[in-house]
Amino acid sequence: MDRVWTAPELAEILGDWADGAGPLYRGLAEALLAAVDAGDVASGERLPAERDLARGLQVSRATIAAAYGLLRERGVLDSRRGSGSRVAPRPPAWAGAPASTAAVVRRLAAGPAGLISLAGAGGAVPGDLAAELAAVAAEDLPGLVAAGGYHPRGLPSLREAIAGGYTAEGLPTDPGQILVTTGATQAISLVTGLFLRRRSTVVVESPGWPGCLDTFRAAGARLAPVPLDEEGPRVDAVAQAFAGHPSLAYLMPSFHNPTGTMMTESRRRRIGELAAQHGVPVLEDNAYCTPLGGTVPAPLAAYAPPGATVLTVDSLTKRVWAGLRVGWVRAAAPIIDRLAQLKAIADLGSPVIDQALAVRLLRRPPAGPTQAQTQLAQLESLLRARLPEWRWRTPDGGSALWVRLPNADGREFAQLALREGVEVVPGEPGHSDHIRIPFLYSEATLAELTSRLARAWAAHSRRPGSTLTSAPAYQRSTEGVGQRSGQATPE
Repeated sequence: MDRVWTAPELAEILGDWADGAGPLYRGLAEALLAAVDAGDVASGERLPAERDLARGLQVSRATIAAAYGLLRERGVLDSRRGSGSRVAPRPPAWAGAPASTAAVVRRLAAGPAGLISLAGAGGAVPGDLAAELAAVAAEDLPGLVAAGGYHPRGLPSLREAIAGGYTAEGLPTDPGQILVTTGATQAISLVTGLFLRRRSTVVVESPGWPGCLDTFRAAGARLAPVPLDEEGPRVDAVAQAFAGHPSLAYLMPSFHNPTGTMMTESRRRRIGELAAQHGVPVLEDNAYCTPLGGTVPAPLAAYAPPGATVLTVDSLTKRVWAGLRVGWVRAAAPIIDRLAQLKAIADLGSPVIDQALAVRLLRRPPAGPTQAQTQLAQLESLLRARLPEWRWRTPDGGSALWVRLPNADGREFAQLALREGVEVVPGEPGHSDHIRIPFLYSEATLAELTSRLARAWAAHSRRPGSTLTSAPAYQRSTEGVGQRSGQATPE
């Protein structure tokens, strides 16, 4: 059966179509044509009705009608009464990216667009990074050159530093249990290649982060979501999902992205027991583990009983700088051996200079959370002043707020935000009234970001059918998933 596109699905692949000169209808027509040329929307597939797409893109129905009309004139669309508008037959073209790819990944691949993007974690380059890099060039480079440039498993000194860090956290680790990767994303991709086949089932948390789930979707896997509560994934839901013998479970125990939930020690132990009982491999992603004070439990692998298969992924990307693509995976040595073979096929090893820099960064005393706390406080203050209707819980860690938009669809709001120069990533289906706002930006960027979001929200509020109401004053609360305390509006 030919696909019938919904308005939210189509909005996901159109990108920032309204960011350009000329009338909106022409920009929309060009974006639709680009999607057809790329193979994202195929011949014979039906586009949404004008009224539905107008709501999804937050424009007038006249804009949609004009765009569809222009495409009909160009022979791209074939519209018939009673059957809607379908893409006309076209010559075969390269299929392009899979249509399920998250919009955040599509825009990242397209290159910079002058937006303030909420897809990443924000963050500025540490002031001493240049000095550390200079020390690598002056002190480490001769030895690196003498040792050759191929380290498929990772630079030995880096693997030792990572293993030592896990051992200090309460998870005894040998360097042979570490594989260095080009960021956490590659680690997840390698694990996917080892454990998954088409139609494999992956247990994931709900809500999840679209960019982290696309690797599984691209592999043809089926996602089995389990809900979160204030302690992490619900044990009853995990037990039911594991009883179905999935091929893998993907969890974020420490400051879950996007909710910021910190999985409790008892929950980690129970999920580890379930993994051993049902023989389900667990991939824990701790790349977002950036505390804002307090203690963080050891990785889930430290609580799992003998017989459980737990792979632990982490990276320096979120903690240091997005351009430092150094990640790793910790697992049993036989699994690391197999992953190392896949890594060697992929790229023969991650860049050695980056790894040498990572060694120096890992050996430094951990930085305090003072700057991140200041940035979080500033963002919360700005949101309270400019967007008092919005709801969130102050997180104990991570790098973002998980914000609920009252009486609004985040996918529709994202279209208005794009026109103000902000890339908003709405929550997955079932959580589309939420957006994630990173706070590790400069003071000036946070101020500009909030102003743009406020303008987009004002435009949303003026739209017909808006049911926004004024919000009560902020008060202390301990309710909510993912944050155990904080100052925010009540749900």
